Amino acid sequence: MNDVLQFVLHYGYVLLFLWVLIEQGGLPIPAAPLLLAAGALAAQGRMHFALAVLVPAVGSLFADTFWYFFGKRRGGIVLNLLCRIALEPDSCVRRTESTFTKFGPRTLLICKFVPGLNTAAPTLAGMVGVDLSKFLLFDFAGALLWTSAFTAVGFVFGKQLDRANLYAHRFGGYMLLLFATGVVAYVLNRWRERQRFLKQVKGDRITPDELKHKLESGEPLFIVDLRHPLDVLSNPRTLPGALQISPEDLEARHNEITRDGEIVLFCT
Repeated sequence: MNDVLQFVLHYGYVLLFLWVLIEQGGLPIPAAPLLLAAGALAAQGRMHFALAVLVPAVGSLFADTFWYFFGKRRGGIVLNLLCRIALEPDSCVRRTESTFTKFGPRTLLICKFVPGLNTAAPTLAGMVGVDLSKFLLFDFAGALLWTSAFTAVGFVFGKQLDRANLYAHRFGGYMLLLFATGVVAYVLNRWRERQRFLKQVKGDRITPDELKHKLESGEPLFIVDLRHPLDVLSNPRTLPGALQISPEDLEARHNEITRDGEIVLFCT
C-alpha cells in the first residue's frame, strides 16, 4: 500500500483523473486501489478529500459521455463487443438491457458497482434516447457515489490497509496461488457448463443458411423474434413473418404461436 500511496501522492489529482478516464473508457485497469490510496492520503492531510472524490468523478463523466454519444450511433455493436468476452455471452447483453429497462436512467447511479454495467449503461442510455441533461445528472451522481465510497473506505481504514499490505508481503505467494487457483476453477466450471448446454441444444439449432433455404422452399414455419425491445429499437429489421415476443412474455403469449409447422426462435 505504501508504494501505491507514494505513486498517487507524486502524480496527484492528474493521475486520478486520467486513470479513471482510461478505466471508464474500457481498459481493464482497476481504479479502486488508487481511490483507496487517495482516501488514505486525505486522512493524513496530504490530499484534499473533496478533490480526491470530485476529480476522478469528472474523469468518469468524460468517458461515460463518450460512450453515451457512441451508443446513439452504434450502441448494439458496443454491447455485443463488450459481452463477447464474458463467461456467459449468450445472456450478457440481455441481462444488461433488462436491468436498464427495469431501472431506466437510475441504472447510472449504481452501474459503477455492478460488473458488466460499467461501460454498457452509458451506451444503453444513448441507445434508448435518454435526454442528455438527465444523463449527465444521473451519471455524475453515480460517479460521485462510486468515487466517494472507495475514497471514504481509504480515509477510514487507511492504517488497516497498510497492515493488510504487510500481511500480503509475508504471505503474498500463497495468497496469490490460492486466488489464482480459485479463479481458474471458477472459469473452467463455467466453461464446462456452457459447453454442456451447447451440446444439449446442438441438435435443435439451425443455421441462417438452412433457415433461408426453408423460407425459399415454402416450408411451413413459424418464426418467433425473441430479441429484447432495446435490440429492436436499434435494429427494427426482422425475418419475414416473425412474431416479436419478449422471452419474459413467452409463456403468457404462447397461444399466439401456431403449431402447424416447424417453430424457429431467434434472439440476435
